[in-house]
Amino acid sequence: MPAEAMVDARRPAAAGVFYPAERELLARTVRELADAAPASRTGARAGRARAIVAPHGLLGPAGHVAAAAWARVVPHAARVRRVVLLGPAHHTQFAGIAAPFADSFATPLGLVEVDRIAIEMARRFPQLIVTDEPHEQEPSLEVQLPFLQTLLPNVAIVPLLVGEVEDLQGAEVIDSLWEDDTLVVVSTDLSHYYDATTAQRLDEATARALESLDAVPIGEQQACGHGALRALVTAARARKLTATRLVVRHSGEASGDLGEVVGFGAFVFA
Repeated sequence: MPAEAMVDARRPAAAGVFYPAERELLARTVRELADAAPASRTGARAGRARAIVAPHGLLGPAGHVAAAAWARVVPHAARVRRVVLLGPAHHTQFAGIAAPFADSFATPLGLVEVDRIAIEMARRFPQLIVTDEPHEQEPSLEVQLPFLQTLLPNVAIVPLLVGEVEDLQGAEVIDSLWEDDTLVVVSTDLSHYYDATTAQRLDEATARALESLDAVPIGEQQACGHGALRALVTAARARKLTATRLVVRHSGEASGDLGEVVGFGAFVFA
């Protein structure tokens, strides 16, 4: 194994911005969000969640929407041993799917182990690269970890940032890692900085595409993590899963500013 593979934990880049940086406040925030999520009261009857889609944020409306997705995992949490976590790279452009060299990811709640064996096995796919650079300042995966640490303790992760990749290439990597004890999580916000009416139209179209397991209509306008979403939909369609929307809303519903909003959606695949 190359020397650069033996590295310390990937340090938090989003603490204090996307979620509270103080340990006790963060733990309390996650628990309150999860307990308040309506999906937590229906998940046991709705089938086992094999994948979820959640926005990247614990603060404001994004946190409530993300909690709705994560709460659907709780009834069958004991069956999850690994989470394949996918999201966009906001700060780096690259071709393919990037896994880190880091052996763990840190948050104020502690360390989350990276499943390095799974990453090494996935390196047989040429579209998967191993590099820490896209992960260093990227919040999209990190913000999901407090939910994971609270609701799925002692679960390892396969953190993957999705760059320019064909749908089938992305789905191929996901499918190779998607074992019976694996939960797939896509971290993405929906439409960005449109007026509320336009955002609602775009987000409704995205929700319908997900529910139809149709990757084609999901583009950059629809979601920052459109590459990860398209790959998930392609893999889920092949597995004959069913996608269900839990919550779709936008930031303006809380702030009152309807001029430029960000869309948030929670979805479950079962």
